[in-house]
Amino acid sequence: MPPIPAVDPEKPAQASAQYSAYQTRLSNHRTGLSEHRTSLSEYRTDLSTQRTDMSTDRTEMSMRRTGMSFQRTRMSADRTLMSVIRTSLSLISFGFTIFQVFEKLRDQNILTHAAPARNFGTALVALGIGMLVLGIVYHVQFMLGLRSMREAMKEEGLIHAESHFPPSMTLIIAVVLLLIGIFAIVSMTLQIGPFG
Repeated sequence: MPPIPAVDPEKPAQASAQYSAYQTRLSNHRTGLSEHRTSLSEYRTDLSTQRTDMSTDRTEMSMRRTGMSFQRTRMSADRTLMSVIRTSLSLISFGFTIFQVFEKLRDQNILTHAAPARNFGTALVALGIGMLVLGIVYHVQFMLGLRSMREAMKEEGLIHAESHFPPSMTLIIAVVLLLIGIFAIVSMTLQIGPFG
């Protein structure tokens, strides 16, 4: 900022010229400050544009991560159903084996009272079937909820949802095992069918 001039009060014409020159210098100084503010404003605009671009990139990455998390959640639900399948398969096969062993021993007259052991085998098969039914119902409900949430987020533009969401092979295997278990328990109780 230019210094205020010292004027002689007895020379008004000279004082007026000095004040006029001072005002010109102040005006030039203000113009320089204004140009500096304009430069800073342009720099801030450039920074803001860069931040916006970076924010767009981060948003895009976040949308993709969220989309992948749906796939991870889906695979986790499949793993949960697989553990139910393993336990059910163990119960069904172990129960069927107990039933068949004691049935054969009774048929060969080695044992006369095989009914409790056969009933225990039937109960294990029924428990395996019941567990499998509950696992399938839970899996289907969970997957329907997951799909509807994914579609809602896709419609809101929060995720891309470009990856395919195929039917669960684990669910198909579980249904097939359920049918085999039902055939097995019908064969065991009614002594008919392919396992009788």
